[in-house]
Amino acid sequence: MFKASVNNIYSTIGRGPGFTSIWDLKGKVLVIAEKPKAARKIAEALSQRYFVRNINDVTYFEIRDGPRQIIVASSVGHLYGLTTQEEGYPVYTYQWVPLYVVEKKKAHSYNYLEALRKLCTTSNYFVNACDYDIEGSVIGYLIIKFNGDPGRAYRAKFSSLTLSELREAFRRLTQLDYEMIEAGLCRHELDWLWGINVSRAIMRTVESFSKKKIILSAGRVQTPTLKYVSDIEKERNLFIPIPVYSVVPTIVKDGVKITLELINSPIRTKKDAYALAERIRREGFLTVESYVEHTTSVAPPPPFNLGDLQEEAARIYGYSPSKTQSIAEQLYLDALISYPRTNSQKLPSGLDFKSLLTKISQISNYSALVSDLLKETKGYLKPVEGDKEDPAHPAIYPTGVRPVKLSSEQWAVYDLIVRRFLAAFAGNAIIYRSTAKFALPGENIVFQATGQGIEDLGWYKYYPFHKPSVKVLPRFRNGERVEVVEVSVKTAYTRPPQRISKIGMLRWMESVEIGTEATRATIIEKLFERKYLVNTSRGVAVTDLGLGIVETLEIFFPELVKVELTRHFEKLMNDIKKGVVKREQVITEARNTLDMLIKKFNEKKETVGQILSSRLGIYTPPNKCAICNREEFSNGLCTYHYKANEQINKVYEEWKEREGVSFKEYLERIKKLKSTGKWVIEVIEHFYGGK
Repeated sequence: MFKASVNNIYSTIGRGPGFTSIWDLKGKVLVIAEKPKAARKIAEALSQRYFVRNINDVTYFEIRDGPRQIIVASSVGHLYGLTTQEEGYPVYTYQWVPLYVVEKKKAHSYNYLEALRKLCTTSNYFVNACDYDIEGSVIGYLIIKFNGDPGRAYRAKFSSLTLSELREAFRRLTQLDYEMIEAGLCRHELDWLWGINVSRAIMRTVESFSKKKIILSAGRVQTPTLKYVSDIEKERNLFIPIPVYSVVPTIVKDGVKITLELINSPIRTKKDAYALAERIRREGFLTVESYVEHTTSVAPPPPFNLGDLQEEAARIYGYSPSKTQSIAEQLYLDALISYPRTNSQKLPSGLDFKSLLTKISQISNYSALVSDLLKETKGYLKPVEGDKEDPAHPAIYPTGVRPVKLSSEQWAVYDLIVRRFLAAFAGNAIIYRSTAKFALPGENIVFQATGQGIEDLGWYKYYPFHKPSVKVLPRFRNGERVEVVEVSVKTAYTRPPQRISKIGMLRWMESVEIGTEATRATIIEKLFERKYLVNTSRGVAVTDLGLGIVETLEIFFPELVKVELTRHFEKLMNDIKKGVVKREQVITEARNTLDMLIKKFNEKKETVGQILSSRLGIYTPPNKCAICNREEFSNGLCTYHYKANEQINKVYEEWKEREGVSFKEYLERIKKLKSTGKWVIEVIEHFYGGK
């Protein structure tokens, strides 16, 4: 009775204009919230007198008002998921079933679904009051579809769980948001189709080759993200630092020692660097070529969207994107902030900013800041806003509800949101900067020193996390000669790309437009759960299994690792939300693409099984790399160590010119450098006898 054809997922109802108040509905109305906390907030908003009821240990709320009976009950996120009865791959037939049937860890959802089923059977009307995004639209819709009547259902839209906004939302119910529902259903179906078919394909190859069942997965968004991190890992592991030289004069002005930096042509060799240092020592002074002072006006940042909040919480507190998102969602459920899963950097035009600031001023941590802000703005409150918009929700803002018993981590995220909101109304910060340039007489050599300070704190007063450091630089006169008291030659080395962080992964996903605000952090965590990625003290690293998955898919499922394919389907899902594309068209295109890819994949199944079994450590190839257990590519080395050996010989020519070292000395030097890539060091140790 739970199953339904995905292609006939809902019946059509009228879509007339206007709004319906919940108080105009006669009979029993079932309001479905996404989480238990939200259900209680909704009940409190609808009536000061409500009854607390219980079914199967699940709490719900009942409101009676004459001929009306309003029941507010809760889901616990998704209660339905996709599954199939078919074995093997490809598989394109699937059904929606209760999620506890599909996932054992969702067993707790059984009681909630049973409670909602019983309440649906006796209800005359239904209101989907889950979060207003495509996930919330799907959660509420499927509950109503399988247990009630979508033809007698409405949608409540709100961006915060404050009493006033909830009351207004239930006075302005709309009909179900079918474009959002369609887009959400399509996203689930696409993710399921790609995930089940590609994951089964790679798992079956391993099982067929090694006779062992190993859980592996690939996905429409997950795999391009893994490929991106894998590319960084490979570049780091193949990296050989190259020496670069700087001549560093130290001058004295008004008793202050100032270290200068060279700003024109880089110094090519060590010999050239020492020659320049000696010329400066002989000259004994530099001439001031120019001295400039100027001020810069720095505008406040816009209010937070979820990505901006996740980035700041990672930068300041080291929180992962999923942790920040989870904390923000708890703050939302406590009615302390507006809906966090938004891309918008714009505040709602109808928000009463002065009233909201007055409420915030009642929180002791912010009373002085709000007082200063109102004096500064003289009550004219116009926020700075960014370019990004979200049709469903505004930027994240504090509601003015007083926080109670927040943990230190919850308070940290809440504080960021409040301060960023206050800063949006503040004036620009004024930074003064000074720059002095110094020339070596008779040479086209220019050095520079810079200083900066804060002339007006502006918005830094409210959001100090970007406040620049102060560095005082004495004033100079053009043509002035300054004494050089010290000259040193410093050798540095080029650096590999930094290991990416979780927030870096999320920001990359945003930049290439794959995933959503709600799903990106979860997808990142999935890559760690699958042991494709691991955390290190320096950032995210890719495991050998992760590299093997990417290598295999690049060869046999090349389209899957490319951002373009994933982004193409993301665009189509946005077009569904706009009502210009049908879900069935998108699913058909995805099936055709998968058919083509799987056909090509099946021609190479044996090779795939061998590669992945090797990377899983359950098979040792007969012709393996002399250094590792990967399969041989050429000259007794796997593809990675072969490339590392090529890199060693190629980069030596650069070292020879710059440092004048022998090949043996070059190997000894690069082996000791911390930034030398792992595969390069392994080749030196095993292929060159460690010398």
